[in-house]
Amino acid sequence: MPITLDQIVEETREMPGEVVAELVDRIMVARHGGIEPSVAESWKAETDRRIAEIESGKVKGVPLEESLARARKIAGL
Repeated sequence: MPITLDQIVEETREMPGEVVAELVDRIMVARHGGIEPSVAESWKAETDRRIAEIESGKVKGVPLEESLARARKIAGL
C-alpha cells in the first residue's frame, strides 16, 4: 500500500529543517524542473547581501507579526 500524504508529513516532523528543505527542493525539481543557474546565483547573492545588512546592523528586521499586520492592512483584511 502506498504511503499517504499524512504519513509523509508526520515523517518530516522528525527530520532536521535542512533535510526537509532539501526534500521540498528535490520534489520541486522532479515536478517542475530546476532553476536556471544564473537565477539561483542572483537569489543567493541577494539573500547573502540582505543577511549581511541585518547582521551588521545596517538595516533592522521587522518582526513577523508586524509584517503580517502591515500586509493585512494593505490587503484590506
